[in-house]
Amino acid sequence: MLGLNGTPFQPATLQLTGIPGMQTGQAWVALVFCILYLISIIGNLTILALVIREPSLHQPMYYFLSMLSLNDLGVSFSTLPTVLATFCFNYRHVDFDACLVQMFFIHTFSFMESGILLAMSFDRFVAICDPLHYATVLTNNRILAMGLGILAKSFTTLFPFPFLVKRLPFCKGNVLHHSYCLHPDLMKVACGDIHVNNIYGLFVVLFTYGIDSTFILLSYTLILRAVLAIASQEQRFKALNTCMSHICAVLVFYVPIIAVSMIHRFWKSAPLVVHVMMSNVYLFIPPMLNPIIYSVKTKEIRRGICQVFCKSWG
Repeated sequence: MLGLNGTPFQPATLQLTGIPGMQTGQAWVALVFCILYLISIIGNLTILALVIREPSLHQPMYYFLSMLSLNDLGVSFSTLPTVLATFCFNYRHVDFDACLVQMFFIHTFSFMESGILLAMSFDRFVAICDPLHYATVLTNNRILAMGLGILAKSFTTLFPFPFLVKRLPFCKGNVLHHSYCLHPDLMKVACGDIHVNNIYGLFVVLFTYGIDSTFILLSYTLILRAVLAIASQEQRFKALNTCMSHICAVLVFYVPIIAVSMIHRFWKSAPLVVHVMMSNVYLFIPPMLNPIIYSVKTKEIRRGICQVFCKSWG
């Protein structure tokens, strides 16, 4: 569809949706989202502050953890404006270009999280399989280079998306199914040839989630083989215990992705609310749970939190 001047028609604004079918109880949903955001932001800021101020946490494992926390803050702040506007103020409109910007940042931070989890699995692999060279392999410069590499990879692979969407006409309405902007959601209201968008989207997913998850699985296969070669059962348990936080973070991130993929593949007739709720789980639960997981499972983080509270109450 073309506009009056011959250019592809694009709406000035797009309309966001809260939770489909939920006409009442918006105040309770708003409260839940506010609590999720509060836990996520405070938790990840706490992790960052501890890693910065505690010299004992100036180690590769905690540098990667601080990257994860910084990225989780990015995920939270990317969705926060439109989610709060939708549920707290019942303002459901977003400017078309602003929607494209939000889409870019949501997907970029999501793909970065996968890369950071891969880097953290490499950290655990070196720590367990080659502990004598741990400090020489994971130097500060290499950790910085890995972080910048993850950022550059995510930015460059996602950068074409806003332009691929911008070229399309929109003739199927302007109502999106979420309270934030996602590429698949925009494709449902776009018309014209969307094959390029779909093919490139599949390429990006395989290039990031596919490769990252494969190497994470490979890392833990090698870690498990090294752990089983340890004679002492106590030492085996101790080695595996250092990986538990990361394993939990990987599961929290990848299980919703797998669930969404399975629903799209095998339950095409699923109610729209199922798809929306799974997307919410995928975007909101990992940033909230990651700081909790590392606070509960990592002794050094727990000790740092206790020291802060002891000084506050002392």
